[in-house]
Amino acid sequence: MNDMSDTLRLAAIGDLHVNEQDGKSYRDLFREISDNADVLALCGDLTNFGKTGEAERLASDLSACSIPVVGVLGNHDYECGQPEEVAHILRQGGMTLLDEQAVVVKDVGFAGVKGFVGGFGRGELGAFGEAAIKTFVDESLNEARKLENGLRSLRTERTVVVLHYAPIPETVAGEPPEIFPFLGSSRLADAVDRFENVKAVVHGHAHRGTYEGKTLRGVPVFNCAQFVVSARFGRPYALLDV
Repeated sequence: MNDMSDTLRLAAIGDLHVNEQDGKSYRDLFREISDNADVLALCGDLTNFGKTGEAERLASDLSACSIPVVGVLGNHDYECGQPEEVAHILRQGGMTLLDEQAVVVKDVGFAGVKGFVGGFGRGELGAFGEAAIKTFVDESLNEARKLENGLRSLRTERTVVVLHYAPIPETVAGEPPEIFPFLGSSRLADAVDRFENVKAVVHGHAHRGTYEGKTLRGVPVFNCAQFVVSARFGRPYALLDV
């Protein structure tokens, strides 16, 4: 646990992909994280197929975590068409789901959404043409609006944003360029950059991406997919001082 009263130590990990077959437990990892951080942020794709059994396994493991847990769902958590049930189970396990609320932990605000695809910068898909395209873009816009609403509700001097999809292209670098538009959206970064109190953004999703980048305003962004973090630090979670 961090002893600096004016600094919060955040552990962040994404893409756990808990499934019902491999028998892997995260209990020891959550105990280790509890000894090294003040808050744990889970950056989506917490289950492999969005099955209730997978969510129940993760919720059981979360009982080993003795620090506050915040997080968002990822696209894998929607696969079985029951994200509300997955979210309910994880809430019962002690996780605060940020999608519909922002919270304050130790004077630091946390806001987050799953996010969505759409592309970055000049390559961002616009709402023009077929109705299907407009529906697609509206989903991306809606996620950014939810994030902005959550950030607007916070009055903290320091705020952390938790996402699944990436807000900038720099942290998905390493993935095939052809799939960049499916890994995130600049609309998320636009929402972040409207708030000067945002000190860091954490996300997952891009398993072969890059650990660190910045928004146009200079807010640090960290790809905390466990595969990226493990390659950099030799452990599956990032530690950040906020």
